[in-house]
Amino acid sequence: MTAKILAQAEQAPAPLSRLRVTEPRIQRVAGRLEASRDVIRKQAGAVLALVSRIDDNFAQALDLILETEGHVIVVGMGKSGLIGQKIAATLASTGTPSFAVHPGEAYHGDLGMIRPCDLVLMLSYSGETEEVIRLLPSLRRNSVKIVAMVGQPNSRLSRDADVTLDVSVDSEVCPNNLAPTNSTLAAMAMGDALAVALMRERNFGPRDFACFHPGGSLGRRLLTRVGDAMHVNNLPFVNATDTVQETLFAVSRGRLGLALVLNKGRLVGLVTDGDLRRGVQDGTAVFEHSTESIMTPEPQTVNADTLLEDAQATMHKWRISALVVVDRDGRVEGVLDIYCR
Repeated sequence: MTAKILAQAEQAPAPLSRLRVTEPRIQRVAGRLEASRDVIRKQAGAVLALVSRIDDNFAQALDLILETEGHVIVVGMGKSGLIGQKIAATLASTGTPSFAVHPGEAYHGDLGMIRPCDLVLMLSYSGETEEVIRLLPSLRRNSVKIVAMVGQPNSRLSRDADVTLDVSVDSEVCPNNLAPTNSTLAAMAMGDALAVALMRERNFGPRDFACFHPGGSLGRRLLTRVGDAMHVNNLPFVNATDTVQETLFAVSRGRLGLALVLNKGRLVGLVTDGDLRRGVQDGTAVFEHSTESIMTPEPQTVNADTLLEDAQATMHKWRISALVVVDRDGRVEGVLDIYCR
């Protein structure tokens, strides 16, 4: 962008007074961009500094969570609370039952949500946040395990926790070194590291993920069965002895680009638009021939309980646009085409 502004300034036949105004603007733009790049560099550095802290404490926290029979309950105040909500949501969607509790609400009754079988993940950069600290006696009375995520390892929260995860940063990228920026990013990165490590320990795969995301594209792809997407109404059935012309009419009525050829109620073949076009190439006399002469015998079939993803893979493998859905006795139940979702 800076280069573009400079090029425009050099090409434009502007008076000297105008150039004097343009040059400072170019410098301001360049300065702003470089300052913003420096923010990203410093934040990347804050996250990279966490690598050395994936240590024995991290392993202990992982073991405590894996041993937890109940929920992982995330508690934090202010910006830490917002990061805690994200961590809880990530844990819950990746196989670790979890939810966030506001410390103020917890102190006024919501502690009833926390049971001895649960584990509490407490976020406080200072480790001295009043709303968080005052929950410690109640949690200890109920023998609740505590994992602390703090920036001050010698803080009250760190001393009272079973395990402490160090998410300290050298400074914030805020010009005043006040607004939580690097510190919140570090806490979120540590939470993601925990979630991913737990996924690996639990062998949490794509199909498990889809179970918690049925409304997303992955959930629809991995959980939808053929029976949920197939066409079942007004299927175009013909007999092998019907003429090609009669089959052409059936294909048109069915609007699926095909006709299902039956013999005594059993599927014996399939006629597609392509079969009809190839038949006509031999002349119009083909319309008087039997459907058996142009059909594809023993077409590819699939069961209604097959995953849609697997059925689509079969269509891709055989380069076909439709599959006939049959039951265990070979009777037609529907048709799945490439447009089914």
